[in-house]
Amino acid sequence: MKAGEGWPTTIVEEHVPFPPVDEQLTYLKKGLAELIREEDLRERLTMAAKENRPLRVKAGFDPTAPDLHVGHTVLLRKMKHFQDLGHTVIFLIGDMTGLIGDPTGRNITRPPMTRDEIERNAETYKAQVFKILDPVKTEIRFNSEWLRPMTLENVISLCSKYTVARLLERDAFAKRFKAGSPILVHELLYALTQAFDSVALECDVEMGGTDQTFNLLVGREIQKDYGQKPQIVATVPILEGTDGVEKMSKSKGNYIGITEAPKAMFRKVMQLSDVLMYRYYELLTDLSLADIARLRMAVAAGDRDPMEVKMELGRRIVGDFHSTTEADGAVEAFDREVRQGKEPADTETVDVPPPVVTDKGIRIDKLLATIGLADSITDAARKLKAGAVEVNGEIHKDILLTGASGTVVLRLGKKWKRVKV
Repeated sequence: MKAGEGWPTTIVEEHVPFPPVDEQLTYLKKGLAELIREEDLRERLTMAAKENRPLRVKAGFDPTAPDLHVGHTVLLRKMKHFQDLGHTVIFLIGDMTGLIGDPTGRNITRPPMTRDEIERNAETYKAQVFKILDPVKTEIRFNSEWLRPMTLENVISLCSKYTVARLLERDAFAKRFKAGSPILVHELLYALTQAFDSVALECDVEMGGTDQTFNLLVGREIQKDYGQKPQIVATVPILEGTDGVEKMSKSKGNYIGITEAPKAMFRKVMQLSDVLMYRYYELLTDLSLADIARLRMAVAAGDRDPMEVKMELGRRIVGDFHSTTEADGAVEAFDREVRQGKEPADTETVDVPPPVVTDKGIRIDKLLATIGLADSITDAARKLKAGAVEVNGEIHKDILLTGASGTVVLRLGKKWKRVKV
């Protein structure tokens, strides 16, 4: 794949006047963890308005995994805010830095990725990032454009602009150095190559999570060495997963994937604690901080039901990644299936598999295992005995199902099936 091939082409639209600087700052600061430095951003916004030149705002994404979750979209949403105000947003695919692997938060060297893996993962981003960003207003770049042509002389020149001591100050390296864990030379190049991205793109602002602060600050230093004004650094918080404890991660199972089905996405939102939902309101919606504070006070005063407030959060999140209609459908399905305990409208209907039928009736333990409601016959028998199985709305504990005819509705926990007898 040639870098950028098949991605939407940026359409440069006629620029409209920027909103007042104070208004822009208020909008941009919502949800930020840190802004280095606010006075620099104010000055840059003022100059942008005076010169009618949009700021160049960059965030880099190494395609180390094929799927994004809503934790990633905290950054995408803030990029969209710059875009909303008329500034140029650059979605940078780190197809070269991805070969190094970001050492941030790692106590061991990342295993190397192949070029094919990186290209496959980058391809999957297409259908995901533009759920938030406007494709015709987003500049898509790959850092292989300027990093691959670099000669050894260029690399040596870049490396001469920063000290090893400074690189070893970063938390990940400091811990590994103290523990005697290996730090490979190519890992030291990560922050420098990411910094050079900012030089190549002439960035005014670089964004990232709070775990990226070190890398972003290196970018400020390197830009000065190349005769550019140092970029403003804007970081966003790391979103907690649905457990409210760990960072959102697919490997930890506490994530909400942005390509998940509406019903599944909505139900995960409803698993959030009442405290955590306000954090999600702040980082995953455009509701103002004042409005979120009013919601919190209304719930505390007993004027609003916290479940209803959480359902509205779920509706907003699902609507962002799917559609308003699908969000409404997810709300209705949750109300019907979870709050009222009724059968889902889309329950699958299957035929009774012949092997489960005996002269005395249907072996329901075998049936549950065969149609996927239970993990195994043993699992089904255990759940029958525990009273976890319903047949036509009534608890059924016997191994045999007798006298059934027509269509039978089976339920085991959250799983439902209709079976033609």
